[in-house]
Amino acid sequence: MPKTTFPDHADLTLDEKLERFAMLRDTISGLEEEKAALSNDIKAAMLDGHQPETELYRARLQTTRKVSYPLDQFRDLYGDAAAFEVAVIDSKMVKALIDAGDLAAEDLERIGEVREQHALCLTAKAAS
Repeated sequence: MPKTTFPDHADLTLDEKLERFAMLRDTISGLEEEKAALSNDIKAAMLDGHQPETELYRARLQTTRKVSYPLDQFRDLYGDAAAFEVAVIDSKMVKALIDAGDLAAEDLERIGEVREQHALCLTAKAAS
């Protein structure tokens, strides 16, 4: 991978370096906001059935799912001691308690909530 080179800032004063840093930070922040807005628009269109692509890239959605357990329902099923034991109701900790036989998987499947999150991914097209 080629080494990235940056302009030499040795001849700048400390105040000029700060000014350049602030300008870069503000530019990057603006670009990140624009990127997020475009990503949201593209994801919404893709969830509506559209398949955007450019000459170089094809967009695809990568979906991740996360199960969470509402604290009040968990506490109703297993009591305060069990709820306290998993405090944040960490899915990995819940699975460990199921594996240990301390919690019933069937009950948790009934109250588990699955959230979907979509990440926009670019796939390079094969050179033709």
